[in-house]
Amino acid sequence: MKLAVVGGGSTYTPELIDGFARLRDTLPITELVLVDPAAGRLDLVGGLARRIFAKQGHPGRIVTTTDLDAGVAGADAVLLQLRVGGQAARERDETWPLECGCVGQETTGAGGLAKALRTVPVVLDIAERVRRTNPNAWIIDFTNPVGIVTRALLQAGHKAVGLCNVAIGFQRKFAALLDLAPADVHLDHVGLNHLTWETGVRIGGPEGEDVLPRLIAEHGDAIADDLSLPRSVVDRLGVVPSYYLRYFYAHDTVVDELRTKPSRAAEVAAMEKQLLEMYGDPALDEKPELLAKRGGAFYSEAAVDLAASLLGGGGSPYQVVNTRNNGTLPFLADDAVIEVQAAVGAQGPVPLPVAPLDPLYAGLISHVTAYEDLALDAALRGGRDRVFKALLAHPLVGQIDLADGLTDRLVAHNREHLAWA
Repeated sequence: MKLAVVGGGSTYTPELIDGFARLRDTLPITELVLVDPAAGRLDLVGGLARRIFAKQGHPGRIVTTTDLDAGVAGADAVLLQLRVGGQAARERDETWPLECGCVGQETTGAGGLAKALRTVPVVLDIAERVRRTNPNAWIIDFTNPVGIVTRALLQAGHKAVGLCNVAIGFQRKFAALLDLAPADVHLDHVGLNHLTWETGVRIGGPEGEDVLPRLIAEHGDAIADDLSLPRSVVDRLGVVPSYYLRYFYAHDTVVDELRTKPSRAAEVAAMEKQLLEMYGDPALDEKPELLAKRGGAFYSEAAVDLAASLLGGGGSPYQVVNTRNNGTLPFLADDAVIEVQAAVGAQGPVPLPVAPLDPLYAGLISHVTAYEDLALDAALRGGRDRVFKALLAHPLVGQIDLADGLTDRLVAHNREHLAWA
């Protein structure tokens, strides 16, 4: 089995490598190719990756290359973890929206749109090159904004599934609170990427007992602390929102906080510098503890699980993925991309039925889906007017003057990545 990781020079990659090594019986990789244009980073990450495999006795071969076509040729699955423009672009995404009084975040609001505009054309080019060399390969997308990127891939006819670590993080958290194995905890997880709610927590599977009310009653303080929301919000909703909902439920508070502290991008850039220095140590043969602060907790387990199921191995029967709606949420178009529990096999994911949603959640999902429609149109066809319309449609913008000001800033800060600008 051959897997390729595009963006293999990321400081995240040792987390992925560790998962591949530990879970080799679930996903028996014979060749793993790390592809990245940044040769220096790739050498450091690749060296550590080989040492991790060697220490854990993994027999697979790890190859590094800057040649995309050679790297993906013959791959059974290609994992995408890109950041077009690097941390410098992320720093800008988190900064210029604040000038207009809007949240500065890499996947939410105006910053998220900027990332989509930079990213979608690059990902589609990669996917076309994968299709030319191996049309049967699965594409697993970690690249944010996952929902928009996955929709672009599916719309272009690629065999693609989007993946995020929010759901597996909740599963692990709830399992620990319930003193259960993670595999025994099934989430009623529903929404869009980075706009989801846990509406049920079931024991044993989709038809199991829902213990979410007990979880909130007994552990509401700990859950709310993780979300940076008041306990009263979780009690009143009776569901657990993802922490990205804080950008909507407490937008102005978040803006005030972001204006008074260093950006997350600056923190991550400093962390990445330190991590790369560590990766260059020939004595290091395991992922360092510092990597846990980088983000992406448990994403290696989620990646192994998904890849194993898609490639006919021993993955879990139900997994939270980003995939086509196909009537699952009846208020959305079939080709919308949603994030829900699905049965996953070699033919791809099939969403499980979802109970009718409260208008409080269905309304916001519909609103953000409309924005994502316009965002994808802007990413594919370009033009200032399309960017403006996408921003005007976003529930965190929604005003003409504000959308105009944000559009000007977005274009000014991203010209080098926008062919039409």
